[in-house]
Amino acid sequence: MRIVYMGTPDFSVPPLEKMIEKGHEVVAVVTQPDKPKGRSDKLVPSPVKECAMKHELKIMQPKKIREAEVVEQLKALNADIFVVAAFGQILSQEVLDIPKFGCVNIHASLLPKYRGAAPIQMCILNGDKTTGVTIMQMNAGMDTGDILITKEIPIEEEDTAGTLFDKLMYLGADLIAEALPKIEKGELTPIPQDDALATKCGKISKDMGRINWNDSAEKISNLVRGMNPWPSAFTDYNGKMLKVWTVKVIRENSDKIAGNMDELKKNAPGTIVQVNKDSFLVATGDGLLEIRELQLEGKKRMSVSAFLAGNSVNAGDKLL
Repeated sequence: MRIVYMGTPDFSVPPLEKMIEKGHEVVAVVTQPDKPKGRSDKLVPSPVKECAMKHELKIMQPKKIREAEVVEQLKALNADIFVVAAFGQILSQEVLDIPKFGCVNIHASLLPKYRGAAPIQMCILNGDKTTGVTIMQMNAGMDTGDILITKEIPIEEEDTAGTLFDKLMYLGADLIAEALPKIEKGELTPIPQDDALATKCGKISKDMGRINWNDSAEKISNLVRGMNPWPSAFTDYNGKMLKVWTVKVIRENSDKIAGNMDELKKNAPGTIVQVNKDSFLVATGDGLLEIRELQLEGKKRMSVSAFLAGNSVNAGDKLL
């Protein structure tokens, strides 16, 4: 198929590579304009642009894809289909109507759940046990188009937003490769989304990472995992910000507990109740949480064992 591909971040690279590998003709790659980075404000291309340059593909970087000149350029490409993955701009109805097979989107959730910008983080924050990728026929709404094909995967207990991002990134590449020949042959039946089941998720902000120790250990664990690698979960310790990177919910009969678990749980939320060689246990609103990896303000990310080598932490200390 003749494809115009629209994408910008790392998530969008494997689908492009997979389509090229499968022999599709990518007639143009549309991505966001280069952005300044670092102290020098040097303009840096998006990951998708770098991939397109490697394959010597035509590159378009419109500030606004709905501008009349850009629309005419897209029409002139005579593409069969537009494939979109985390492009970063809303497509107008005029753009959606250009290709013969319309525009399809690779979305990192099982729609209609988690329409919007941060589906990977939100499924972890909400404690979901599964997630997946949806290939969707785009319309003018935000992730509201008909579902063409989905693939579900489990969310493992150790998964973070970062590890799940990687899994869904490659799953999306495989799924669009499976979907394209079926779309061309008319073998996929569009299924309208049930709006009554829809949930929305906006962008993640830094302040969402603040830990509320009155929450349950399970909920805090989900927060730590969902905020990893960005923006990170954090708390305050001795007047400094402490990022929390790796935790584990303490279950009954855990070999990490030196005393009586019921007694330890009676401590005020945020209280460090036990210090081990490689971790310390914190009371929460419901249960105990083991902190294994952290980062004190101004310092590098490190294991708790390394942190304890240079810092005095005692039972009774408080995290705020």
